[in-house]
Amino acid sequence: MAYRLMVRPPGGSRTWTVVDAAYRTVSPVEEWLEAHRLLWSPNTVRGYATALAQWWTFLEQRDEAERWNHLGVPAVSAFVSWLHEGRPQATVLSREHIEPPAMSTLEARLTALLSFYRWQHLVHDVVVAERLLKGPPRRVPAYGMLAHLAQHRPTQPSSLVRIRRSRAKDRPPVLLPQEVQAILDGCAVFDAGAGEWRGNLRDRMLFALLAETGMRLGEALGMRISDFVMGRGGTPYIDVVPRPDNPNEARVKLLKPRRVYVGADLERLFADYLTHLACRAAQLGIAISAGDMLFVNLDRPPFLAPLQQGTVYDKVDALKTKGYGPPEWTPHWLRHTHATALLLAGVAEWVVSRRLGHAHVQTTLDLYGWVTEDEALRAAANWKTYTTAWQVSDD
Repeated sequence: MAYRLMVRPPGGSRTWTVVDAAYRTVSPVEEWLEAHRLLWSPNTVRGYATALAQWWTFLEQRDEAERWNHLGVPAVSAFVSWLHEGRPQATVLSREHIEPPAMSTLEARLTALLSFYRWQHLVHDVVVAERLLKGPPRRVPAYGMLAHLAQHRPTQPSSLVRIRRSRAKDRPPVLLPQEVQAILDGCAVFDAGAGEWRGNLRDRMLFALLAETGMRLGEALGMRISDFVMGRGGTPYIDVVPRPDNPNEARVKLLKPRRVYVGADLERLFADYLTHLACRAAQLGIAISAGDMLFVNLDRPPFLAPLQQGTVYDKVDALKTKGYGPPEWTPHWLRHTHATALLLAGVAEWVVSRRLGHAHVQTTLDLYGWVTEDEALRAAANWKTYTTAWQVSDD
């Protein structure tokens, strides 16, 4: 049985690798992970290591680990079925019972496996990828008016092993405006009588930022104070800056910088939060500067340490327990909500793509191409009013 193992090299940051049944590092997997660690976030490394640990466990049970570079469609198809049937899987050093994964998880595991063999084919001429990637394209890309982008792009074959998923379930989940507002108010509300905020202003600032910018959680947690640029008579904006060495391991996906314009309401909330942060730092006797982390621990030690992703999810669980938002919502729903609202408000797909930081506009079309066709969703709430403060610039 293979295991996904968390390691922290001396002087390095936390990462993951895969060890086999004899607790030896699986060299082909480690080489592949090492080649991508600089670009991938720690969470991506963990997810891919999980998939390859399961794959190696499957091969060990079939006594085929030594033949990992000579397999084909039958083995990969059997692996997907093995996962779907809930066979024993090793992701950590634990004997906990693991439920059969959802179809989306199966698709993620297959994607990781294909990525591994594509890289092995390019670097070491391993033939497995050639055997798997011979299928016709799953569908014609939905370029529409952007069809000129595909003129010089060859059609890529798809995997012969596929995961069947319902198209309706592929639609990203969204929050209605009243649900977003309830989540924000569940964090903190402004007491007009007292002239101050009641509750956790930091959490309200974080979730308001995610809702109004569509930023990923890791991008928000990696922000410095100076990354939020106040308008001073113009339009305020946020610089999403890639930093691979954030102390809380927050990352900008693909290390791709961008600028996101925001509205006056978020600017005022930022000013209030920054004042609160400065006052708290003064109470603690800790100096802060524009280069310090924006989201930090204010009420428990280590004080002013960068906010961790796990702390945010603990806050989400606490909000859900109190009935704020749907039972299954996550911070990433705010990103989907932002994109959906902008498209319903008539913002061009390429502008939404740049605002979200997608590598290609096709990614935006794949995820949200259904939005403008769904009249039921359009009628669910006044989305155009909801997006009036979400200022978008073509620059």
